[in-house]
Amino acid sequence: MVKIIIVDKNNQVIGSKEREKVDPQNDICRISILWITNSKNQVLLAQRKMNKKYNPGKWGPAVGGTNEEGETYESNIYKEAEEEIGLVSQSFAQGPKFFLPMPNKRFCQSFSLNIDWSLDRFKIQEEEVEQIKWFNKDELFKGLKENPDNFTYTVRNLAKIN
Repeated sequence: MVKIIIVDKNNQVIGSKEREKVDPQNDICRISILWITNSKNQVLLAQRKMNKKYNPGKWGPAVGGTNEEGETYESNIYKEAEEEIGLVSQSFAQGPKFFLPMPNKRFCQSFSLNIDWSLDRFKIQEEEVEQIKWFNKDELFKGLKENPDNFTYTVRNLAKIN
């Protein structure tokens, strides 16, 4: 049974819980996300599967995952990048870490990568990812302004940082 790391308000580990028993109103988790860009000034986003419990069908970071027991932010993002989009043998730069209070409480460690790959070079995990797409930054900001509910809370906050 997979257990999720639970932390306190200072991001210190206080225990772990089975994923199904995590209380999103009270428990604070850790997530890792990967923000991918290319030399054309585009951002790669992944559309979440329609059957996901949280944010079904919304556009989120290219890669994201909840840190499980025994994982660090870094080990988690490399595992998730390989699983979700088939990305291996790359080095990610560590970005900002921030707290996201909703829709569930979590500390988010961001990582970044600049890579010039065509979409067909990625291997998406069909159970997790509906599709991936390169967004021009202007297109992304327009979408965030006109249809913010099409994007995860994480993307809406990352766009403010980047």
